[in-house]
Amino acid sequence: MTYRTRIKYTAEQKAEIWDRWQRGESLKSIGRVFDRPSSSIFNHLAPSGGIRPSPRRRSRLALTLAEREEISRGNASQLSLRSIATQLGRSASTISREIQRNGGDGKYRAAQADQAAFDRGCRPKLCKLACNRFLSRAVAIKLQLNWSPEQIAGWLKREYPDDESNQVSHETIYRSLFVQARGVLKKELQLHLRSGRPIRRSIHAGQQEDGRGQITNAISIRERPASVEDRAVPGHWEGDLIAGSNNSYIATLVERHTRYVMLIKVDDRKSGTVIPALIRQAKKLPTELYKSLTWDRGAEMADHQRFTLATDIKVYFCDPQSPWQRGSNENTNRLLRQYYPKGTDLSVHSQAALDKVARQLNERPRKTLNFETPAERFNACVALTS
Repeated sequence: MTYRTRIKYTAEQKAEIWDRWQRGESLKSIGRVFDRPSSSIFNHLAPSGGIRPSPRRRSRLALTLAEREEISRGNASQLSLRSIATQLGRSASTISREIQRNGGDGKYRAAQADQAAFDRGCRPKLCKLACNRFLSRAVAIKLQLNWSPEQIAGWLKREYPDDESNQVSHETIYRSLFVQARGVLKKELQLHLRSGRPIRRSIHAGQQEDGRGQITNAISIRERPASVEDRAVPGHWEGDLIAGSNNSYIATLVERHTRYVMLIKVDDRKSGTVIPALIRQAKKLPTELYKSLTWDRGAEMADHQRFTLATDIKVYFCDPQSPWQRGSNENTNRLLRQYYPKGTDLSVHSQAALDKVARQLNERPRKTLNFETPAERFNACVALTS
């Protein structure tokens, strides 16, 4: 049996790996470039959690390799410390410490001393979470509630507006989770991130979804009033189905103005099942807070005219292959995959369980709402209509 030699990536190759990873290429795609399996690329990225390390630079005050070679030659020629220091324009104490920490007289070697100095500079620095136990505990608690790092950072800024010591950026939270050398947040907390990945993925690594078919008498989203588009008025919703195994589905509804979420249990994706469920849900809300519904072109909405006749709510349909036209709903569906991973049976969840998950989402602060919660915004709208 022949074994492949272990590859040692050059500095240029390492830089290319990071460049491709940041552009959103997959592990397999990057591996093909170097004729290596994806595991080889993963092993290179994993120590820093998929977060590109900052380039190391020597301080302009530190001794250079050339200076250390001068020290080594002077030491071998038995020159005094002051003579060596004068030649280099350094203090004698700097030369003395350099020789003593690297073997002393007779054992000092420039290359070894230079590498040792570089290695000592690699020691991990304490981050803000490591220095503030209260802050790290607060972050851990919110992560366990499935809050995202960005939501946690925004909540802390609102909760402690005049106390920067109790604020932390979402990037610091991500780094503390993925770069385990920091030893601040337990690795198990990664499981509460909605991606569930062991290393951080590039923001450019998205996937485009497929479009759907044709709907009879569909009203195009292009006919939707401008007041709906700018989100200035509450009462306009976006909807979709998320799918699980065994032909199981959940209907999801998101209010555009407040990002308030409702989940509806449905037995299947047939129009005869979904439309009555949507009608029942619509009748639970004040008419002022349910004026329109935007959906994709899934067959479950084939009987949309029946929904409009029963509720007096207009239904608008997205263009084919344009899920971004229901951006709030698409983002919410990604959040829901944290609770309902792809491939799981959604039929086992009761309506009460769905309501509990919706409540958790509605009580999370949102960046787009200046870190208020959808529940706060929606309840304010309800109060205005009552």
